[in-house]
Amino acid sequence: MSYAGPDFEPPQPRRFRRGPLTVALAALVPGALLGWLVYATVGGSGDGGARDRASTSASAAPTAPTGPGEPTDDGKGPSPAPTASAPAASGPLKGKVVVIDPGHNPGNFRHPGEINRPVDIGTNRKECDTTGTSTDDGYTEARFTLDVAHRMRTLLREQGATVKLTQDGDRPYGPCVDERARIGNEAKADAVVSIHADGSGAGNRGFHVILPGSVRAGAADTRAIVAPSRDLGERVAGRFVAVTGSAPSNYVGDGTGLVTRKDLGGLNLSTVPKVFIECGNMRDSKDAALLTSGAWRQKAAQGISEGIVSFLRG
Repeated sequence: MSYAGPDFEPPQPRRFRRGPLTVALAALVPGALLGWLVYATVGGSGDGGARDRASTSASAAPTAPTGPGEPTDDGKGPSPAPTASAPAASGPLKGKVVVIDPGHNPGNFRHPGEINRPVDIGTNRKECDTTGTSTDDGYTEARFTLDVAHRMRTLLREQGATVKLTQDGDRPYGPCVDERARIGNEAKADAVVSIHADGSGAGNRGFHVILPGSVRAGAADTRAIVAPSRDLGERVAGRFVAVTGSAPSNYVGDGTGLVTRKDLGGLNLSTVPKVFIECGNMRDSKDAALLTSGAWRQKAAQGISEGIVSFLRG
């Protein structure tokens, strides 16, 4: 398949559109990235990524999230204000529903009893949610995911989509992973993407997209969404590479940037196409420099959004 996707109409085209020369250069990236692109072209976190988020790693205490309209952490301008009540614009995605699931909640660390409560994820029981991870300087995953979600919401609404968030920092904690899945299901979402950042060891770099495995156990039955979720995940991964320039993970996924899992409640309990994306590793200094940059987060939002547009337009 082509990872270019359909024409996308970003709000700041001069800043983020990639010209033919850039695309040609990206195609020449050597090593694992080229192998991954070839693989993907032929078809080839409560829930978290490669590590257990059940406890916070040794780091600074979580700080208050950057609110909509406040300066971004790198001081490069305000983050996009949410437009929760604004109607979707006319555009190629008019009539489509996208649910964005910002991983974790800025207030989770204040509610250990609630977020550690086990919930049924079909295959077993797992904690309601976790605190997520953070950079060594204390920039939390919860702040990162909300910021990227706000940027994505703006981009996708300009394409005409109806966009819903599973949480917007507007509740004390959670929602639990089972409720996160239920929000997408009840919205009859055409696509759901859960935004995360990993907390692996230093030297582990890159992004990876987590796909649902085939699960049929208890309340979980993912068989109908496995194929469309893979399509969604491949398109998101392809556009993420093209827009951000980031390489697939060097520590999971064998260089493909794609990982299949059966232990995540947010995927197991979904009845609509859904993937997770771990945008980088907060515990690696080079990845952390990207994740804490407002300009890079805009690129991340752009890449993920373009992948969603490509999926929804077929």
